[in-house]
Amino acid sequence: MPAQAPPVADERAALHAYLVQQQDAFRAVTYGLTDEQAGRAASPPSTLTLGSLLKHVTQTQAQWLAGVRAAPELPVDERSQEEQYAAYQDSWTWQEHDRLDAALASYDEVCAAVLAAVSEVDLDTPVPVPPAPWNPPDVKAWSVRWVWLHLVEELARHAGHADLVREAVDGATMYELVAGREGWPATDWLTPWHPDRPTG
Repeated sequence: MPAQAPPVADERAALHAYLVQQQDAFRAVTYGLTDEQAGRAASPPSTLTLGSLLKHVTQTQAQWLAGVRAAPELPVDERSQEEQYAAYQDSWTWQEHDRLDAALASYDEVCAAVLAAVSEVDLDTPVPVPPAPWNPPDVKAWSVRWVWLHLVEELARHAGHADLVREAVDGATMYELVAGREGWPATDWLTPWHPDRPTG
C-alpha cells in the first residue's frame, strides 16, 4: 500500500482506490503480530484488540456487501435474532481459539469480494435501509455509492482505533509498519519495522 491513494480518473476508480487503501491498513497494523498479541487490549477500560477489530471490519464489510448484492431487495438472513446478535458480539471478541492467519484469510476474501462489487454494481442501485434504531426512519434506501463511501468511513474509523491499539501493544506505528511490510528503505526519519526488531 502506498502512503497515498493513487491518482484517480473517475468516481468508481476513486471508490476502489480509497477502499483498497483503508482495507490495507488492517494488514499493516497486524503485520508481525502473534495470536496472543492480536488479542491484547490497549488499555482499560477499552476492550478493543487488533484481532477483534479485524474480525469486526470483516463482518461489517460482509454485511454491507450482502445488502449491495441483494439490492434492490433486503438480503435474506435465515439466522434467528439471537444468532445474529451472537455473531455480532463474536465479531468484537478475540476468542482463545481465534488465529490471526485465519482471520486475515477471511478478511482478504471479503475485501476482494467488495472490490469486485465496486467494479460491477451500478452505483445508483437503491439499497434498502435495514431496520435498526440508528438508521433514519424517513429514508427508504441508500445508493450503492453511499454504501461504498460508508465503508470507507467505517474502515478509516476503525483503522484509527487499530493504530492506537498497535502502538500500545509493542510501540509500532503505521508508517513504520507499512514501510516494513513493503520493504521501504530506511531513512533518517523513518526506520521500517521488522518482526526481529520490534519498536517497543
